[in-house]
Amino acid sequence: MKTRFPRKSSIPSARYTFLCRFGISIRTSIFSIFAFVAFVQIGPAQSIPNVSRTVPPVIVIGFVGGFIKHDNLVHSEVQLAARLRKAYPIGVDVETFENYHGEEARRKILSVLDVNHDGILSPDEKQNGRIIIYGHSWGGSEAITLARNLDKEGIPVILTIQVDSISKVHENDVVIPANVAQAANFYQPNGLLHGQSKIRAADPSRTRIIGNFKFDYKAAPYMCVQYPWYDRIFGKSHTQIECDPAVWKQAESLIRSNLPKQSGTEL
Repeated sequence: MKTRFPRKSSIPSARYTFLCRFGISIRTSIFSIFAFVAFVQIGPAQSIPNVSRTVPPVIVIGFVGGFIKHDNLVHSEVQLAARLRKAYPIGVDVETFENYHGEEARRKILSVLDVNHDGILSPDEKQNGRIIIYGHSWGGSEAITLARNLDKEGIPVILTIQVDSISKVHENDVVIPANVAQAANFYQPNGLLHGQSKIRAADPSRTRIIGNFKFDYKAAPYMCVQYPWYDRIFGKSHTQIECDPAVWKQAESLIRSNLPKQSGTEL
């Protein structure tokens, strides 16, 4: 005789399904409430500020001497800028200017520092500035004048480099303003055109003079074959220091020591 088992009722099964669905609905609602509270407190992901966008690049400004064009690659100042651009494609903004375009260079700096593009530099935007300025001849004088103008606006300068700096009218390229952290001077003493032999800090507690480095070309052969003939006649030694690779290698080393570390940037 076969044993008959009672058939299962469909009612308990339906009740069980209903309770499961009800429980899932409750958990989903609770999760949604917590998620909404978290969203209100934290805000959407895209509203979290991107810190990397608020930090401006290091700004390197180079001034050429005399009446040289800012993009004339015959001259060492422009060659140095080209090497730096190639070695530091990101994180560094390198520009060269004629020495009579100091105001244009200042506006360029203010534009780069204005990271929120509101036309007004905040105290933080000013203090975030990392600026290096170098120049030869009148360009060396303009480098210090630009640093001094930035000082008036409360903007710091990491480094200034003068190469056979010759003071322009109404400019002082001997006293380094207090907003400059470090300053270096390369000069030669011979000829009608020769640079400042000694620079000094307006405030030695804030500015370190790296050195006044003397070069002598009186007995050295003239090697600046790509320069105009009149440079050799009227400013032989002054031109020689400009085209001396040893001088610019030292200047470049000083600049690179203050730039962000990147692979493949060795001299």
